Amino acid sequence: MNIVDRIAPLVGPAHVLAGEAAAPWARDWTGAYRGEPLAVVRPGSTAEVAEVLRLAHDSRTPVVPASGRTGLTGATHAPGALVLSLDRMNRIRALKPGPRIVVAEAGVILDQLHQAADSVGLQFPLTFGAKGSAMIGGALSTNAGGSNVLRYGSAREQCLGLEVVLADGRVLDLMSELHKDNSGYALRHLFIGAEGSLGIITAAVLKLVPRPRATATAMVAVPSIPAALDLLARLREATGGAVEAFEYMPRSYIEAHLAHFPGAREPFEAPHTHNVMVEVGATAPRDAEPGPDGTVPVVALVEQVLADHMETGQVLDAVVARSESQRREMWARREAAAEITFLKPYFVDTDIAVPLDRLEDFLLTIRRRLAEVDPEATDFLVSHLGDGNIHYTAYPTRGDKAHLAQIRALVDDTAVSLGGSFSAEHGIGQSKLSAMRAHKDPVALEVMRSLKAALDPRGLLNPGKTVPPAGF
Repeated sequence: MNIVDRIAPLVGPAHVLAGEAAAPWARDWTGAYRGEPLAVVRPGSTAEVAEVLRLAHDSRTPVVPASGRTGLTGATHAPGALVLSLDRMNRIRALKPGPRIVVAEAGVILDQLHQAADSVGLQFPLTFGAKGSAMIGGALSTNAGGSNVLRYGSAREQCLGLEVVLADGRVLDLMSELHKDNSGYALRHLFIGAEGSLGIITAAVLKLVPRPRATATAMVAVPSIPAALDLLARLREATGGAVEAFEYMPRSYIEAHLAHFPGAREPFEAPHTHNVMVEVGATAPRDAEPGPDGTVPVVALVEQVLADHMETGQVLDAVVARSESQRREMWARREAAAEITFLKPYFVDTDIAVPLDRLEDFLLTIRRRLAEVDPEATDFLVSHLGDGNIHYTAYPTRGDKAHLAQIRALVDDTAVSLGGSFSAEHGIGQSKLSAMRAHKDPVALEVMRSLKAALDPRGLLNPGKTVPPAGF
C-alpha cells in the first residue's frame, strides 16, 4: 500500500484529498507558488496528526503543514508532498476568564477566537487583515504580528504553552498555563516562527487581555513621518501606553484604495501626503465612562492631544470616529492593504522593519535605488508605523525572475544597512531564503541547521523553507 492508502483509514477516506479536490492547496494566496501536492490530509485530532507523521517519517514522505493559507512567502508550497491541513482541528478546548487564558487547537480561525474572548468580556489582541481565514497554528508558526503589536506584542508574546507533534510522531506537551516557568529551555519559542519546519503545532495556551471599554479612533494627517512619530510618543505618554494601533497610509495608498473600492471615501476634505490611523483603547472605567455631557474621557484626551499638535503644525487635519460604523470604515481602509497590493502584473512585496528613527531614511534610500535599476518602476506601501514595520511593494516594468530578485535584494539590503530586518511578521518561507543567507549571522544559521537536524533528521517537515541549506 502507498502512504496515501495507509493514511486514509486513520483519518477517514473523506479527509484525504487528491487531484481536483486538492486544487485549493496547490497554489498560495499570491498565486506566485503553484504545485500539486501528493495529497491533502485533514486529521481531526492530535493523535491522528501523530499517526500521520509516523507513517510519513517511516516512508520518508515530506509533509507541509497548512492552516488558513493566507501566507505571502510560499511557506505552504508542497509539490509532491503531503499537505497536512489542520482545518478540522478547530475546537476551543477551554476558555478561562478568571486566569484570562484560552486553550485552542491549531485550526481555530482568528476571528472565531476573537468572538470567544468577546463573549466573556475579554480580548485576544492579535489581529490583522486575514483574521477571517487565518488560523492559530499558522499565526504562531509565522510569529504573526498585525496592528496591535505596538501594545500587546506579536504572536510569541500571546502564547503561554504549546502542543507540538514532532517529525517522528511523538507528541511534545508544553501546554503550560503558567506565566512563570523557569524549568529549563523555553522550548515553545523554538516552534513559534519556525513555519512547521521543526514540528507541527496542534494546540496552544493563549493569553487574553481586558477588552477596551471605549476606543478613540481617528484618521490624522501629518506633515512628515517624524511628525507622526512625535505624535505617537505624545499619545503613548498621555494615555499610559494605551495606543493599540498606529497605521501609516501615504497618499498613494489612499488613492489606490479609492480606485479599487468605488464606495470608499477620502479620509479628509483635502488630500494629504502623510496619513495615519490611530486607535487608543481604554480599559479603566474612569477613562471609558461618559461624563454628564456625554463626553468619553479617552476620546476627549485624544482630541486634546491632536488639538495641541494642530496648534504647532505637527497635525494638519484630524477626523475622530463618532460611531462604530465610522470606526469600522477607518479600519476597513487599512485592512484592504493585501487586496490592493497584488493588483498589478509585476510586483515585489516585502515585509521589512527598521528602527523608528530610520523610517524616513529607508523610504528615501530605497526609492533612489529603485530608480537606478528601473527608472519607470513605481512603489506602494503601508506601515505599522509604531513598531517600524513597513510593507513596501515595488512595481517594476518587467517581470523576469532576475530583475525581481534584484529589486527584492535592494529592499532587503537597504533595510539591513539601516539596522533593520528583511522579515518583520510574514516569516521566511521560500521567498526570503536568499535574504537569510545574505544577512543572517552565519553562526545563527549553523545553530538553526543543528536544531533542524536534531528535531527532523530526515528533513521531512516543510523542506526547503525557513533555513537555507549549507552551500545554498
